[in-house]
Amino acid sequence: MAAGLMIAAVVISCGKEQPKSAQTTTSTSEKSETIVYVNSDSLLNNYEYFKDVKNVFQEKSKKAQADLTSKGTAFQREVAQYQQGAANLSADQRTSTEERLARKQQELATYNQNAGNALANEEAVENEKLYNKVSEFLKGFAKTNGYKMVLTYSKANPTVLFADESLDITKEVLLGLNEAYKKDKK
Repeated sequence: MAAGLMIAAVVISCGKEQPKSAQTTTSTSEKSETIVYVNSDSLLNNYEYFKDVKNVFQEKSKKAQADLTSKGTAFQREVAQYQQGAANLSADQRTSTEERLARKQQELATYNQNAGNALANEEAVENEKLYNKVSEFLKGFAKTNGYKMVLTYSKANPTVLFADESLDITKEVLLGLNEAYKKDKK
């Protein structure tokens, strides 16, 4: 799903000043890393909102595919009936039937394309909502925890080649996102 790419693009700078170096500092009394990261693979696999959206789209896709299969099967039966009885039809009847079948085939292709486009547009809207939910949450989370930048890491798109595991805030982010989603769901 394209949502994975949307989340993978989440790189948020929460401070006006960029850090002078990629090093972080830690204090014994509190965590004060200025740059942290979120594993977007884990985030997508465990964020309840994303799971719900993914399930909705899988169901819509299955329904659309079943509808298209049904329409395609009906069209194939109609073509087979025409082919069986074509010898008994006059030239005008054959021409008329072939034109009608060609229009139906074109309508079926258009229906398929429109259904796919509608689903893709709806998915893009949901991906935007997902991106906004994660982005807004991370802005507040970073500010609360004193982070200057939150990066994303994904095995599928490894723009971060190495990061110390102590900088991984995925679990905390997931906990917060899922709690916020539970509240929104009610």
